[in-house]
Amino acid sequence: MITRRSRAQREEQAVRADPMEGKTLIGIDPGTNVLGYGVLQIRNGQPQCRVLGVVTLGKYGDRYQKLRHIFERVSALVREYRPDEMALEAPFYGENVQSMLKLGRAQGVAMVAALTQGIPVFEYSPRRIKQAITGQGGASKEQVAALLQKILGIGTTPKELDATDGLAVALCHYYIHSSPFGTSVGERASGRGSGSGGWAAFVRDNPDKLR
Repeated sequence: MITRRSRAQREEQAVRADPMEGKTLIGIDPGTNVLGYGVLQIRNGQPQCRVLGVVTLGKYGDRYQKLRHIFERVSALVREYRPDEMALEAPFYGENVQSMLKLGRAQGVAMVAALTQGIPVFEYSPRRIKQAITGQGGASKEQVAALLQKILGIGTTPKELDATDGLAVALCHYYIHSSPFGTSVGERASGRGSGSGGWAAFVRDNPDKLR
């Protein structure tokens, strides 16, 4: 009985020490054709998936109509699930300037949708997100989705992996901010650990992209 009581007390103390306890987090994987999203609820020190899905934008021929729809849909998600914080995947640096510009606009519109409702926003590079979930910065979308299935008990993998990508952003944010070391379980197990995410991490991990 003493052992059980002390273990229960330790678990309760750990939950109380988790700064993310009780929070609702929304993750966004910006895109101009498909935008992925996922919502996590943190309960008893465990992240639980509330919803994941995609916003399809292919039917909108005009780029400005796409941006408007992104703003409207993300605003609606924020109103419906009332997240405490939003985490977004930062646009990936590449040689195609136009693609970078489009993704940057999509991210910016999603960001404004949260900020106008008083929701704090955080950014993470694609590599940082994959590293937080799998321990490998170069993991594939399929690997990320498979691990999310196990970690969060998702019944079936969505057809559009943009949905699991959005959920991965939210889980990455949870891991980083719930850990006293700022690293995920996967990173500690693999012996990897790095500082904060976002643009700074991406620049550090990909110096050749800025030449």
